[in-house]
Amino acid sequence: MMIFASDPSTRNKVTNTFRQASKHGMNIARTWAFNDGDYMPLQTSPGSYNEDVFKGLDFVVAEAKKFKIHLILSLVNNFKDFGGKGKYVQWAKQRGQDLENEDDFYTNSLVKEYYKNHVKVVLMRNNTITGVLYKDDTTIFAWELINEPHCPTDPTGARFQNWLKEMAAHFKSIDNHHLLEIGLEGFYGASMAAKKQYNPNSSLTGTDFISNNQIPEIDFATIHIYPEQWLPSTNLSDDGQLAFVDKRIQAHILDSNSVLKKPLLIGEFGKSSSLQGVQLREEKQLFPAYLHRHIRQRYRLWIMCRCAVLATLDPGNGSSRRWLSRCFGAKPFNC
Repeated sequence: MMIFASDPSTRNKVTNTFRQASKHGMNIARTWAFNDGDYMPLQTSPGSYNEDVFKGLDFVVAEAKKFKIHLILSLVNNFKDFGGKGKYVQWAKQRGQDLENEDDFYTNSLVKEYYKNHVKVVLMRNNTITGVLYKDDTTIFAWELINEPHCPTDPTGARFQNWLKEMAAHFKSIDNHHLLEIGLEGFYGASMAAKKQYNPNSSLTGTDFISNNQIPEIDFATIHIYPEQWLPSTNLSDDGQLAFVDKRIQAHILDSNSVLKKPLLIGEFGKSSSLQGVQLREEKQLFPAYLHRHIRQRYRLWIMCRCAVLATLDPGNGSSRRWLSRCFGAKPFNC
């Protein structure tokens, strides 16, 4: 959204997206507050920013407010798209750091300083349209530390856990009013090894749904669901994939309620049109049915659609409705 908003010829796409979302009762959107060193970058190099792109992000926040939509803003990507953690490592290597791989993002002191500075710059940004600092803007519902973090060089999860503690504390030292989440897909780790069965192919990513979300500064948990992309080797039917999804959601609901005692948000889910044999028309038919038949009817959760626009569903016991209202006076949309 930020890139579209940065170009006057495409800025109307942002307005139209929010207008359509608002029309259908959607009231929270998740989008990026990063683009590191790639096409139309927000951060061109460590600590250097493209003001035109930053003004694009200002526009996204201002337009969201106009349509009474709250935002979840993510601060860096795990993957190479839009730069990602690999770009931070590349920047540090260009300055003489002896780094081996992208997972040095979590341990190298210079790389961590680059990331901390980005967090501070974005939070302290004075919106050129609204005149409100991002850290004080109630249009922003929550912040996300990193989209879909992985640390495969340390499957124990210790390396990412240490990074997470440090960065969550850093964030809250600047902004102790907004909610904070990690950006996890929901992979279980060493803290509940028996629940690896709910990971796609029982794989480990160096993250841990339980221990990561138990960090006090983390306010709510997230999971992502892409069964057809995660389980290609199993050749499961749609019903088989949905059975996996049901068990996965049930496990995370149970642990969010009984162990974490924090709300749970389904941050992304969907059927990809890029996979072989899947047409866009099929996706459009399956996606609403998937949402209605297999998630919305069974669980009362905050649910976010793939990409930017989402709907939030009222949790069953009402506790998270009160929690959300207390934070921003926003009421989740009841489907």
